[in-house]
Amino acid sequence: MPRGDSKIREVAATALTSLDSELFLARERQLSAVTHVVAGGSGNIDSSFGPDVRFRLVFVRCHFVGGSSTAAMTITLDSVSGASYDCLLFTILTAGPAHDVNFRIPANESEDPSPWTFQAGDRLRIQWANPGGTAWGLEVGLTLAS
Repeated sequence: MPRGDSKIREVAATALTSLDSELFLARERQLSAVTHVVAGGSGNIDSSFGPDVRFRLVFVRCHFVGGSSTAAMTITLDSVSGASYDCLLFTILTAGPAHDVNFRIPANESEDPSPWTFQAGDRLRIQWANPGGTAWGLEVGLTLAS
């Protein structure tokens, strides 16, 4: 093989390795970015969230204003695979005024394979039966899953 050909191959291999590293880092940044989805109101909470790609739940936050009663808040899965796969994921027993929700997925459950990773088309449903007179602001954090 002529000496020039080996130099071209060496330069090309170095460039490809560099591009692979850049692509890997860009994908890591993309997977660690959290999208904040919000909803608010003064009636019952019945909100669904989920992008049309594989995703992971990072957190659920809700602030309550006014009123004085609390109720349970539920997080359920509305599975793209059908009703047989829908399930209750988590219940916060006391949510309402003076009992804001700050539910964060623990770090040891955030890495794939994670029980908090969902398929494209799955929806997470947050529900809370407003006991009356309470305004609320709900924020859900989602990130792309590999």
